Amino acid sequence: MFDWWENLSGFFVFEILKFQKPSPLGDAVHFFIYDTIKIFILLISIIYLVTLLRNYFPIEKARAYISGKHKIVGHILAAVFGVITPFCSCSAIPLFLGFLQARIPLGVTFSYLISAPLSDAVVIAMLLSLFGWKIALLYVSVGLLIAIVAGLIIGAMNLEKEVLIEVKPLSDISYEKEETLFRHRLREAWDYTADIFKKIYLYVVVGVGIGAFIHGYVPADFITNYAGGNAWYAPVIGVIMGVPMYSNAAGVLPLVEVLTQKGMLLGTALSFMMAVVALSLPEAMILKRVLSLKLIAIFFGTVTLGIIGVGYLFNAIL
Repeated sequence: MFDWWENLSGFFVFEILKFQKPSPLGDAVHFFIYDTIKIFILLISIIYLVTLLRNYFPIEKARAYISGKHKIVGHILAAVFGVITPFCSCSAIPLFLGFLQARIPLGVTFSYLISAPLSDAVVIAMLLSLFGWKIALLYVSVGLLIAIVAGLIIGAMNLEKEVLIEVKPLSDISYEKEETLFRHRLREAWDYTADIFKKIYLYVVVGVGIGAFIHGYVPADFITNYAGGNAWYAPVIGVIMGVPMYSNAAGVLPLVEVLTQKGMLLGTALSFMMAVVALSLPEAMILKRVLSLKLIAIFFGTVTLGIIGVGYLFNAIL
């Protein structure tokens, strides 16, 4: 989706700024520029679009439809929608904010936020080519299960008061001329988007900066030294080491292949990958401006337990 920007930022870093390729510093700078601008574009465009569409789309009917169904249906729909959107953990946050803005139930929005970074069409194709269809199917299935169950748990805890951003009702106004009304709605949507952006942009910069440093300077051997082998605690260590890192699933899969070749059990490697893509420290930094620390801790804790369980499951059956 953003291949053009990745190529352009790479050209800027390695050809214009003359950073050595490959090098830890060059890779970190490239990652930082690419991901920061990408998230800014997504943040502005998605919040603006969702805010504008609230005037025309029957959001209340959609929310009532989801709320009126068996509660698991909304979580399943959100988790499946996450699979078909090609976003990493930080890139999924703008649409997550859009769901909050549309007042979609909190647990359902978390099912999307958890599912989106774990798998998409590219990841599924890469898993098929690297590990075969059985592993690919099992991975996607447990990813959906984690997203649905974690969303159900968070939704059952009535944590709406832990959302820090204000969901403002849009002005109920009318004009004789539709053109005047449309211009007002455009302006109102832009003002709201700018307000959200000003509150969160610094956290995006800091979060992506941390992820870029780790992306450039943490080698694969460092990971296998501590989470390799068949020790009972390996999945736990793999998840702990994965959380500070930041990448999308397609970006970390080649590393997973290297880790398994160096002796790491596949379950440990995949739990490490899930932690990298679904529980990144940069994601937590960005969410800190949107959600309370209590809600972030519950979100991370619930998903962490699920991912560790997946690691043990994969190690036991594969």
